[in-house]
Amino acid sequence: QVQLVESGGGLVQPGGSLRLSCAASGFTFSGYAMSWYRQGPGKERELVATISAGGSTNYADSMKGRFTISRDNAKRTVYLQMNSLKPEDTAVYSCKAVRGGFITLEYWGQGTQVTVSS
Repeated sequence: QVQLVESGGGLVQPGGSLRLSCAASGFTFSGYAMSWYRQGPGKERELVATISAGGSTNYADSMKGRFTISRDNAKRTVYLQMNSLKPEDTAVYSCKAVRGGFITLEYWGQGTQVTVSS
């Protein structure tokens, strides 16, 4: 059974930091690109960052320099380190696993709430 389980969300003050984790099971984690998405209140879901199976990373412009995506294939986990958090970073953060090929396989987690507020 495929599962992606996010954790690490919570309430943090502006300027603070959080590290999100997404633990994967039920598929060959090392062969998948992993992404973090977020959806703020009243907003559309947006891509935050992606790390390829090979470890290459890409970030949305507004997250560059503040957020860092990483992966540990041995632990089957992808991380999102978030620093200098702003109130506008408040959102539900979800991870996604994708593997391309003849048939594209895609899996989503349920998400974890991040609230940035004083």
